Amino acid sequence: MPVEPSDEPARLAELKGYGVLDTPNEAEFDAIVREAAAALGVPIALISLIDENRQWFKARVGLEPQETPRSISFCTHAIRGPDVFVVHDAKADPRFSENPLVTGDPNIRFYAGAPLRTASGKRIGTLCVIDSTARPQLTEQDTARLTLLAEKTMQALERRRQRLNAADAA
Repeated sequence: MPVEPSDEPARLAELKGYGVLDTPNEAEFDAIVREAAAALGVPIALISLIDENRQWFKARVGLEPQETPRSISFCTHAIRGPDVFVVHDAKADPRFSENPLVTGDPNIRFYAGAPLRTASGKRIGTLCVIDSTARPQLTEQDTARLTLLAEKTMQALERRRQRLNAADAA
């Protein structure tokens, strides 16, 4: 697992400030993952939020579990960088070849995750797409689409937080 960045406490505080962890499904987020899966032609798409010990899925299509341990998550790697993180063939990538998500269900071969970036630049999770078939490339158009859908996810999270704050103030 990658080493935690020095701003990890601030990143976690921002994530928790959204009040979204462990909440029920919401149509707006479910629609985003369906759109991501369809646009990139993959069976699995997730809105993954990374807390201290797990990646928790606010929305998911094609995957049953609601969360997985952070220690084996691809998304933990994806939030380390500013751009879309791509693994073309997880079985051939030494970082992931022995990962239980690769060697067992859901048999990840291809992964692409766009960081979910807050207004202050903290990366709290990803919008990611997954396939059980390796893909030699991700087109510029696919990268742009994934980035746009990650931005759409953050806009939805911001609207959700504003509604919660307004309800609390009332």
